[in-house]
Amino acid sequence: MTFQQLEYVVEISKCGSINKAAQKLFLSQSGISTAVRELEGELGITLLTRSNRGVEFTPEGKEFLSYAVSLLEQKRQIEGLYGEARNSAAPVQFSVSSQRYPFVSDAFLRLLRTAEENRFRFGMRETGMDGVIDDVYDHRADVGIICLTDLTERIIRKLLEARELDFHELAAVSPCVYLRQGHPLASLPSLTEEDLDGYPYVAFEHDQGVASDFFEEYPMATLKKPAKYISVNNRGAAMAVLAVTDAFTTGSGLLSREQADGRVVTIPLVGKTSIHLGWIHVRSRPAPMTERFLQLLEEALADAIAFTRGMQDPGAAAH
Repeated sequence: MTFQQLEYVVEISKCGSINKAAQKLFLSQSGISTAVRELEGELGITLLTRSNRGVEFTPEGKEFLSYAVSLLEQKRQIEGLYGEARNSAAPVQFSVSSQRYPFVSDAFLRLLRTAEENRFRFGMRETGMDGVIDDVYDHRADVGIICLTDLTERIIRKLLEARELDFHELAAVSPCVYLRQGHPLASLPSLTEEDLDGYPYVAFEHDQGVASDFFEEYPMATLKKPAKYISVNNRGAAMAVLAVTDAFTTGSGLLSREQADGRVVTIPLVGKTSIHLGWIHVRSRPAPMTERFLQLLEEALADAIAFTRGMQDPGAAAH
């Protein structure tokens, strides 16, 4: 089977006859008929029936036609992609996969604003930690952004080691509680697990069977089976729920100046160990575009930490 034969079959379906297809392709009718018969013999099926009124595809022929159209389209895409690359500089490619942190999207936007390349293909994906690790391991992402805690570090580092991925810490931050500006607890300078008892808990949904070590919410014993539980699948939905309800969630507590609208605040969660934010990468030197992104990521993270501390303690920020 050849692509040429596939093109003949597809053209016959468009024209409704072998003769018209031959005329359009500037070929002889006998040449196309022979090619189709050879294809039928190779596959062991009858693709079409012939009559004085033209041709009609058999059920097997209609099924084969759908595959032929798809294969030819993929062939054109590949030829366009790499044919274009031969005639001009190939586009610079970069992708990042991250847990749902605003400073990562800020860094990605900074990358877009400063990109000077004439041709590039950039991508960003927000997902759970297991998805981030899979993306980097399978080379769908050049770099991944995750967090570790004292409770999860051992098992996550073991998984990363098995996949020959390295974790590079960017910063250690204290865990915080996210809640709305007018929440009954919003006026407190810090919170404990006991303070949160009875309020609805917001968490990002995870695939069935994913261990809690991969969650980006800060792990707390009282949240194993909360009485009121709200599941969302993206950061925007989580912030919207927090902004209009008495629900809360836990995490790094970081807010972004570019994305904060004042409706959601964060309050330190006392008595807990730090959250370690960092990036993961395959064991090789990062490409230049990845290194550029990591520099912007460090800047965006530093800005987010400073902005968040100022929101939590305006007096300290003023000094």
